[in-house]
Amino acid sequence: CGPGINWAIRQQDLEALKQSHPHLVYQDFLSQSGGVINMRTDMLPFTDVRVRRAISHAIDRQALVEAVWGRGAPTAAVSRGLVEWSLPIDQLGAGAKYYQYDPQEARRLLAEAGFSKGFKTQLTVTSGLGRDLVDDAQLVQRFLKDVGIDAELKIQEYGAYVATTVQGKFEGLARSPMGVVWEPDGRLYRAYASDSSRNVGHVDDATLTAMLKQQRRTKDLAARKQLIFDIQRYVAEQQYYVYLNANTVTTSWQPYVKNFAPNHSFDYGNRPAALWLER
Repeated sequence: CGPGINWAIRQQDLEALKQSHPHLVYQDFLSQSGGVINMRTDMLPFTDVRVRRAISHAIDRQALVEAVWGRGAPTAAVSRGLVEWSLPIDQLGAGAKYYQYDPQEARRLLAEAGFSKGFKTQLTVTSGLGRDLVDDAQLVQRFLKDVGIDAELKIQEYGAYVATTVQGKFEGLARSPMGVVWEPDGRLYRAYASDSSRNVGHVDDATLTAMLKQQRRTKDLAARKQLIFDIQRYVAEQQYYVYLNANTVTTSWQPYVKNFAPNHSFDYGNRPAALWLER
């Protein structure tokens, strides 16, 4: 994914553009990518679901939007931009509560897991995807410290980040973007399946892998959609990855460009093939 999905588009900047270019057509939509905290679920202390849930409770997602990104919404495992497949947070069942900013509950869960005094870890982020991502990671670092998790910030050059962190070769935690995908398997299978080379969190959950394989074999659209929803609810409880927000993106175009709508993917060819210019 390119740097563009990690650039903040703040409301005041958008309003200024609309004033200077009032003739353009504007449309907002939530990104098909999103923010995520990856962790080494194969290594202590992240093998303990209570620690993972505590990390999720520790993060004030709305504060991240207001302080860094300007606009956006909390997202489940399937980014909110995939509107047909992504569950809103309040529909995640028992896992929905872990999206609530609750530092007191985070500290309680850590104490229950044997970390009443917290613990030290590492938080990796790259500087190669824009300053906003680094600012986000620094705020995440502060939220973690508030509940007793002392995360040393490691800022990687982009090439080193791709060669290591993106491949799941990191220690502790990593603040990363979710990749842009066109449909949910592209996000879920590669992130969670035990046989996936893109399983950067090293998740090894036989129940979850079986669910992922089942949705791949299900041809009926409605039945597959329910499986995708079930997977999102399951992983919201397990918190193998701590999902943050999907940014709000604005696309603008000239009014004489007809039969066009924004699509946050790399499928550029079909869009020009379908549109026409009326002028």
